[in-house]
Amino acid sequence: MTVYESDLPGVGKKHEVELGDGGRLVIVTHNSGKREVFRRPDADSDSKKLFELSDKLARQVGTLLEGAYFQPVQTDTIETLLGEDTLLEWVEVGDDSPVVGTTLAESNLRQATGASVIAIERDDDVVVSPGGDATIEAGDTLVVIGQTDACRDLLSMVRGD
Repeated sequence: MTVYESDLPGVGKKHEVELGDGGRLVIVTHNSGKREVFRRPDADSDSKKLFELSDKLARQVGTLLEGAYFQPVQTDTIETLLGEDTLLEWVEVGDDSPVVGTTLAESNLRQATGASVIAIERDDDVVVSPGGDATIEAGDTLVVIGQTDACRDLLSMVRGD
């Protein structure tokens, strides 16, 4: 997939995404936050406007599209790319994980991998910015931020790989 980015002075930014059929999806992000989505049948054609979204609605739809609420393919993690090499990732702690029953400090996750646990989701509760004394329990979901390799290493440690 190739993405082309260009500035639109006084308007915002334009991103064009090459589609598999030779067409392009064009997303114009206005300085106001509004998004307009167009489709071009090919690189030399005019764009046809498909729809327009407010900033808030675009972010909600984007979250759905990235799979933060549902991923149709079975995976052990949910991840969001925050740049070239930084992930925000959700890691489930299994019953047989070697970190179950340890505190974040005792687990040594950050020191060993470089990735940081920024929240712990447990049942219907979220512990934001947990301290080193926060205990990791089976069934927890650790919200982790770090470089791609660091997040993968943390996932391996939690799984006991």
